[in-house]
Amino acid sequence: MIISVTAISDPNVLTQIKQAVGGLSWRDGRETAGAVARKVKQNEQAITHEGAGKQLRDRLTPLISENVVVKAAARPRRISAPMISRTADGGHYGAHVDNAMMGAANARIRSDISFTLFLSDPDEYEGGELVIHAAGLTQSIKGKAGELILYPSTSIHEVRPVTSGARIVCVGWIESMIRDPAQREMLFDLENLRANLRQKLPDGSPELLTVDKTVSNLIRMWGQP
Repeated sequence: MIISVTAISDPNVLTQIKQAVGGLSWRDGRETAGAVARKVKQNEQAITHEGAGKQLRDRLTPLISENVVVKAAARPRRISAPMISRTADGGHYGAHVDNAMMGAANARIRSDISFTLFLSDPDEYEGGELVIHAAGLTQSIKGKAGELILYPSTSIHEVRPVTSGARIVCVGWIESMIRDPAQREMLFDLENLRANLRQKLPDGSPELLTVDKTVSNLIRMWGQP
C-alpha cells in the first residue's frame, strides 16, 4: 500500500522549515547506509544529533508521528528518528531495499513502512523522482513540499538522479503494531468507513458501535503491543 499524506499544510510552517534547512550542516549520506545500499547512494545527510539539525528533527517528528492518517494507515508501534537528506549535482540513490532492522540498541526497530516527507517543491529541482517497484507496478513520485509518502519497506525503490537544483526530504521508518500489510490495509479501510459514518450518523448509533467493536477486536487479534 502506497499512500500520500498531507503532513504539513500550513504555508507558514513550510516556510519556517525551509529556512531552517538553510542552517543545517551536512555529511556524506553513505555513512548512514548499509553495506549494499552504500554502493548506490550518492547524497548528503544532515547532522541531526545537535544544534540546528536536532531542532529541525524535533520539529518534524510530531508532524509525522501525530498525523491522523499516518496513525490510521501505519498503526505505528515505533518510529525511527527522521533523517534529512539533500540530493543535488547528479546525486541519486540507486535501486535498493531498506535494511530489515534499522537503528541500534534500544532504538532498533523492524522496518515495515518507509516514509519520505518532501521539503522541496517539485519546481525547485529537476529529476529526483522517488521510484517504488512493488507487486509488478512501478510508481514514480515527485511530491510537493509538505507531502509525505508511506510505502512498504519490503519494496525495491530508488531516487532518480537530480540534474539541477536540490532535493530536500525527510526520511525514516515505522515499525507497525500490525505486522501484516494486508491486515493494515483492512484496518485502514475500516477507519475510512468509520470517519464517513461519523459524518452521517449520531454518536452511539448501532452502526458506529459495530464498526468500533470490529476495529478494536481486529487490533486485539492482530496487534503486537
